Amino acid sequence: MNTAICVTLFEDMGLAVSKNKIVIKLGGGLITDKSQYKVVREDRIHSVCRVISELIEGGNSVIIVHGAGSFGHLEAKKWNLSEGYDKEIIDQQRLAVKNVRNDMIELNNYVLDKLKQFNIEGISHPPSKWANDLGAEFKGDVSILDKEKEGMVQVTFGDVVDVYDHREFGILSGDDLMVRICKEIPDITHCIFLLGDTEGLLTKPPNEDGSELISLWSREQGITGRHESNQDVTGGIFLKAESASEIAQNITNVWMIDGRKPERILELLQTGNTIGTKVI
Repeated sequence: MNTAICVTLFEDMGLAVSKNKIVIKLGGGLITDKSQYKVVREDRIHSVCRVISELIEGGNSVIIVHGAGSFGHLEAKKWNLSEGYDKEIIDQQRLAVKNVRNDMIELNNYVLDKLKQFNIEGISHPPSKWANDLGAEFKGDVSILDKEKEGMVQVTFGDVVDVYDHREFGILSGDDLMVRICKEIPDITHCIFLLGDTEGLLTKPPNEDGSELISLWSREQGITGRHESNQDVTGGIFLKAESASEIAQNITNVWMIDGRKPERILELLQTGNTIGTKVI
């Protein structure tokens, strides 16, 4: 039974149905092939957008943050954009900043186009136009994402932003955006990180013998993982876990879920539980 049907049944029974306000992070490794420059996983984006449409039909509101994947990390890594100004290659860096920003708009358009196929209007907010500085303390008004309207979803993403010191520019991670959004936008009920290659946090890196899902995790437990530094310039699973833990200080339902099986979001809303990692 989908969310929309559940809502209708409760309404028919005369019971009040609480509306969920959900922030969903689409990992860059979920929606792109991070090993190949600008390769989109359209089937995965389609599956996630289908589930988001069911959430919207069920009366929930959704904010989307998506990663960069191969539309940002590979070029950023090549020209060391995360470290900022390097006088030896600054001309190439400044060109790369423009290219990555354009590439991110291109990836964002894939997401917006898929949403449109499900009659959802995605409103894009490129951080390079409204944010500056780095980390979860970046400067910018996240309240621009708090605009609810039927059939509409606010969308933002990790991006190259201006930094007003010697660095000149840097990478603002989608995970840092998640922290600010979930701390500052009121009434958020669920924060969900959709991962690209695993069911949640694991006891060992994916595909290693003995690797098991951690169903309940807090930062005191620590984390064992692998940072693919040749592909990722923002901290990988370690930053994601730290960001989720920070968010969990304010929001009860913070989850890491396999984005290849986005229907688990519906199960979570219907039952309060699903396969994945709940962060506390």
